[in-house]
Amino acid sequence: MAARISALALVVPDYDTALGFYVGKLGFRLCEDIDQGRKRWVTVEPPGGGPRLLLARAEGPVQADAIGNQAGGRVFLFLETDDFVRDHAAMLAAGVVFEEAPRHEPYGTVAVWRDPFGNRWDLLEPALPQ
Repeated sequence: MAARISALALVVPDYDTALGFYVGKLGFRLCEDIDQGRKRWVTVEPPGGGPRLLLARAEGPVQADAIGNQAGGRVFLFLETDDFVRDHAAMLAAGVVFEEAPRHEPYGTVAVWRDPFGNRWDLLEPALPQ
């Protein structure tokens, strides 16, 4: 089998609000925005590439209740950087809310942040191999 994860669905309250944050504030690239009638196929990817996020507008109360809590309160997504200090500063300047000060762990430099919808993310610069 030659398979890879190409995208992850992220339930959001509204396509354009999500695009405003991910593309407008974080600099993600808009990959697709295809009108399908009552919904859209909207994908974005971080500047460095990797799996895309499928921005999926919540439909109905069950999906709406999942917004910001798709992982039961745990960190759900990991945004890897090659320069933590640069990207942390840029994210702060863009209004991103961090839950903690940066910390150094054996696996790298990390800080938890939330998107406007409540999803918990790690900004992570991996430790250099020894």
